[in-house]
Amino acid sequence: MTEKELIQKCESGEIGFVRLQITDINGMLKNVEVPARMLPAILEKGAMFDGSSIDGFVRIEESDMYLRPDLSTFAFLPWDNGQGKTIRLICDVYKPDGTPFEGDPRYVLKRVIQKAKNMGFETYAGPEPEFFIVKRDRDCGKPIGAFLDTGSYFDLLPVDGGEEVRKQIVLSLQEMGFEVEAAHHEVAPSQHEIDFRYTDILKTADNVQTFKWVVKTIAIANGFHATFMPKPFSGVNGSGMHVHMSLFSDGNNAFYDSSKDHGLSETALSFVGGIILRAKEITAVTNPTINSYKRLTPGYEAPVNISWALGNRSAMIRIPSTRGEGTRLEFRSPDPTCNPYLALALTLAAGLDGIEKKIEPPNPVDENIFKMKGSRRKELMIENLPGTLINALEFTRNSEFVKSTLGDHIFSTFVRSKEGEWNDFCASVTDWEIRKYLELY
Repeated sequence: MTEKELIQKCESGEIGFVRLQITDINGMLKNVEVPARMLPAILEKGAMFDGSSIDGFVRIEESDMYLRPDLSTFAFLPWDNGQGKTIRLICDVYKPDGTPFEGDPRYVLKRVIQKAKNMGFETYAGPEPEFFIVKRDRDCGKPIGAFLDTGSYFDLLPVDGGEEVRKQIVLSLQEMGFEVEAAHHEVAPSQHEIDFRYTDILKTADNVQTFKWVVKTIAIANGFHATFMPKPFSGVNGSGMHVHMSLFSDGNNAFYDSSKDHGLSETALSFVGGIILRAKEITAVTNPTINSYKRLTPGYEAPVNISWALGNRSAMIRIPSTRGEGTRLEFRSPDPTCNPYLALALTLAAGLDGIEKKIEPPNPVDENIFKMKGSRRKELMIENLPGTLINALEFTRNSEFVKSTLGDHIFSTFVRSKEGEWNDFCASVTDWEIRKYLELY
């Protein structure tokens, strides 16, 4: 929609309110709602807001920031059917001098996309975010930590209690312009997955944020709670966010070369090599919570080994069998608590670094790594991903690659925030400790 068309809709009363959205460093979606009559001035000058009130942005003495809407993100809110509908616009953050704010996660991803363009590449990605739907306490409204259903992979009613909620989520996403490709029950009870169309990487990051917002909103509207927590239940699979990614050059898939082994170009192999080289350094960003590492444990289909494979789902990176324009890699370790702008920026930057430095990946591993003995993993030189958040932070803190990609502001703020989260966790007494030690000692 053009600026002129959007203003006309505001003036006609078809649009009543506008939600201006941004994402903070920890991946939380924030917004301010303004009357539609304010939009022309905002499109011309931006909307001023207090940056010191957004987690990880700026100090109070330098708090003035400006929101500038990206019109390509225009969408009506599907649950608002009253007079004068509400629309959503995702914004970029600018400083008072008119320059982009270096602490805006969306700007970080834009910088890496520009680097790819300078190298001659167009960048595409498609995520597979998983989530759980659970009951809410009718009295206090808080989620209840119990399964809603007993379903498993691809199950339908009556075992899948979230079927109707999932259908409403799909319809809402489609109203907002998503091209939903599949929706189904996942492996664990109460777990679901909705896949949407592969697109350019900036739109993909925007879509992830919109997706999580819609999923949670529709679940609440139906009296349930949707959570993207990676491992809310012991003994079952956790929720990941596998990311499919490819590069195009001159309209052709740069990962495909029919003359090479497995149809994979040197560009594809170097891209894989770059991610493998940087895997430990970026894990604190792709898996940013204490709970993320409860998912990254052996036995529950989550990749814990730094490896790649042709089709093998036990590897951290796999290459799906499709070739030609569909040639891509699937990065399987990230989870949906990550900030999609930062996670995609680092993944893309790692791959581009691999291309620039012509990094050769190790040989693909087509054995089941989940069942592989330690001696065999050692023989193949397969290393493990970090096992805890603080372990992952050690690699991130010492990474010049991560620092240069994120910029000093986000890098230092992110590390400081996650160190605080770890310290809080260490000072807390968990239910497991009570069960284990209270009576015993």
